[in-house]
Amino acid sequence: MVNFKEDLELNTLNHSCAHLMAQAIKRIYPDAKFWVGPVVEEGFYYDVDVPTITDEDIEKIEKEMKKCAKDAKRIVRSEISKAEALEMFKDDEYKLDLINGLDDGNISIYTQGDFTDLCRGPHVDNTKLCKNFKLIKHSGAYWKGDSKNKVLQRIYGVCFPTPEELEDHLKLLAEAKERDHRKIGKDLSIFMTDDLIGQGLPMFLPKGYTIWNELETYIRDKELRLGYQHVLTPCIGTVNLYKTSGHWDHYKENMFPAMEVDDETFVLRPMNCPHHMMIYANAPHSYRELPIRLAEIAHDFRYEASGALKGIERGRHFCQNDSHIFVTPDQIKDEFKSVVDLIFDVYKDFNITNYRCVLSLRDPADTEKYHPDDEMWNTAEQALRETLDAIGIEYTEEIGEAAFYGPKLDVNVKPAVGAEYTLSTCQLDFCLPMKFDLKYVDADGTKKTPVVLHRAILGSLDRFMAYILEETKGKLPTWLSPVQVKVLPLSDKYVDYATSVYEKLRNEGIRAEIDTRDEKIGYKIREARLERTPYMLVLGQQEEEAGNIAVRSRFAGDEGAKALDEFIKELKEEISTKKIREEIPFEDRK
Repeated sequence: MVNFKEDLELNTLNHSCAHLMAQAIKRIYPDAKFWVGPVVEEGFYYDVDVPTITDEDIEKIEKEMKKCAKDAKRIVRSEISKAEALEMFKDDEYKLDLINGLDDGNISIYTQGDFTDLCRGPHVDNTKLCKNFKLIKHSGAYWKGDSKNKVLQRIYGVCFPTPEELEDHLKLLAEAKERDHRKIGKDLSIFMTDDLIGQGLPMFLPKGYTIWNELETYIRDKELRLGYQHVLTPCIGTVNLYKTSGHWDHYKENMFPAMEVDDETFVLRPMNCPHHMMIYANAPHSYRELPIRLAEIAHDFRYEASGALKGIERGRHFCQNDSHIFVTPDQIKDEFKSVVDLIFDVYKDFNITNYRCVLSLRDPADTEKYHPDDEMWNTAEQALRETLDAIGIEYTEEIGEAAFYGPKLDVNVKPAVGAEYTLSTCQLDFCLPMKFDLKYVDADGTKKTPVVLHRAILGSLDRFMAYILEETKGKLPTWLSPVQVKVLPLSDKYVDYATSVYEKLRNEGIRAEIDTRDEKIGYKIREARLERTPYMLVLGQQEEEAGNIAVRSRFAGDEGAKALDEFIKELKEEISTKKIREEIPFEDRK
């Protein structure tokens, strides 16, 4: 999706359209006053002091904007002194606040017909160039972002050079809204948030926790087969732990505030590596034991700015599918390849194909962020390059994206809508083992320091779930669906038979629900479709007499009559193999 802020032409056009909107608002609400109207990534907005805006008001504003654009007034820049600006806007406390914050000297203003606004610019030449616009949303916003101040009305919009570009963008917005995991999560009762609990602290409802458990079991089973050992560590640690690791110096701005308890200072942990370092240090180790693969589905807490929070994709509490692998230098390449193989094995299971690999390196000029050891960095970065080249992975290099203790491979996914982000990562670390004085006894009897691979395959379960929900629009594969089968009796007369079918499904380990409401079957089927249920079993007189079931699915519609045992066998095969069934378009169904 286009970034209006970075595209110079769209930036200028949208800034001009913000003024067009302000002109229209001023005509409808003569007493309106304006704070700021910047261009942002998703278009433009203006904060306005007017009565609460409704959807009907938005329609009026759009109508007036069209008139203003049709007037085709030139947009004229001029400069006035600061004293003149203070006089011109003397009745507008918001503009006065802006003017008083400027240096002495001339101030630029822009005029279009009957409207003049304070602005640095630049703008397009004529209001008619802003005719391809759409106001997309509105909300309340505190003046200057301070909850002690008055609530202004923030109105967002977009503008394009052509109507075709606008139409294409609006279609993308509609698609993004349909895929937004926050909407899907609410519609399907997967998770909830509440300000009384706290921002960025989502709670998983029964159906959401079912998905969670499936993901956790899925990745744990894969790890166990690969020799990982799972551990459980506390959600807090002392400040001294993070001072030892270096996180306190490099990461404390992203931590929650420290807590004083019984003469100790604790913090909620933002990551798990220090705990896992201490588990390794708990016992002596020989080179014969390495690699040691410690893994944990770990609860972590990071302070994220409220504006960055987004459902379960980015919260202040999340659970990492984390692991720390302790290796000898000779084992780095083989173990790193094993991690990469696991990443792509998982991606195959979930049909994830749109991704790119990034080798994230340090910025040598940034001595604040990165551990100061040139030899260590050069060794680590070259080791990753050689490993990636040896296993034939295409990748790009990005300077300044490494962790403070080492370079990493990031696998960035490109979702159906929105910007790409990192889903999986594997980091090479020579630093923390030294900081914790970790050792193993080598073949020659000397003590050596191990190297650590930090890796997360699903990233965090929260973000991975958000990604899958958005990619599938909530139509999860059967093995992952919280409800796999909906049993639908045609009427009360068939509830007993339907209940026997339901109980057999449950006894076979299939997640099933039964709908015994006094509703028409068409309504029950529509409800099950809206809930993205993979299979519906419609049961009436014919099915009861024959002792079978009528199967409808999300994938093919009416699949006809089947014996219950046959259906269960096929379904369990689909679940155990994690098969992804493609949906047949409605027009192609029989």
